[in-house]
Amino acid sequence: MSEHSANPSTAAATGRPRAVKAVIPAAGLATRFLPATKAVPKELLPVVDRPVLQYIVEEAAQAGLTDVLLITGRNKTAMVDHFDRRPDLEERLAKKPELLAAVQRTTELAEIHTRRQPEQLGLGHAVGYAASHVGDEPFAVLLGDEFVKLDQPLLPAMLELQARTGGVVLAFFEVDPAETSRYGIASVEPAEPELTDIGEVVKVTGMVEKPKPEDAPSNLAVLGRYVLPGRIFDAIRRTEPGSGGEIQLTDAMELLRNEGVPVHAIVYRGTRYDTGMPLGYLQTVVQIAVERDDIGGEFRKWLAEFVNSDASGGPNT
Repeated sequence: MSEHSANPSTAAATGRPRAVKAVIPAAGLATRFLPATKAVPKELLPVVDRPVLQYIVEEAAQAGLTDVLLITGRNKTAMVDHFDRRPDLEERLAKKPELLAAVQRTTELAEIHTRRQPEQLGLGHAVGYAASHVGDEPFAVLLGDEFVKLDQPLLPAMLELQARTGGVVLAFFEVDPAETSRYGIASVEPAEPELTDIGEVVKVTGMVEKPKPEDAPSNLAVLGRYVLPGRIFDAIRRTEPGSGGEIQLTDAMELLRNEGVPVHAIVYRGTRYDTGMPLGYLQTVVQIAVERDDIGGEFRKWLAEFVNSDASGGPNT
């Protein structure tokens, strides 16, 4: 278990359990990536030599969340296969220990469970399908197209904050004020002094979906990480369809906030990768490739030559 694993002293000090389970909603159709995602789940698109989903499960496992529930849809069984054993492949790799270890590691990261979402009716609807697996305990939700650098972790602070407050914990990142219309934007106020040792913590007073820059209450955008109390499931059941006719997790969290449940957030200053759209996906691939010890140097050199030759109108192959 990693240095960022669950800390039992938190539960002992507060009388509240600490989240040990993660839920990854991954049932969407990924229409932005068609036709590539017609047969291959977007979550399995490769970032160099690992699929996006593996980076997300690694992030959860590093924080001690080794019980992972995938909310899946039709034609997405390959996501589960990726974390399953392949004895035939392992036998063929017996004389290639590095590759064998990489393949076996996928089966050791976490205990993977699945639940099918028959219809895609919003993030809140998807999270609601985790109720029987999670029960009344707090849990983390990790969206399937964002992840952060493992050496700049986010989840440990979020788990600690939720264990102390017992409420809803979100993650924010700063955006250019001119780009607020692309994100869910939060209104915040300073957090209680006793919480500031955890990190850059703010108290959430509301959220606005994609406001115009002149109407935005801040430049803090919602990042795809949540740590939620078990009572969120009751709130989801009481939430009416909202934007797009879907059951929105934001609406369920706002319902709890209005009922007195505390809502806080960690402002994340580390590196965030967003693979939800083709441009962000390509940027992620390039960023991670240039940082790799094995291929980074050569790739960076080629990339510089490519960009320079293309800018000068020369050969770009």
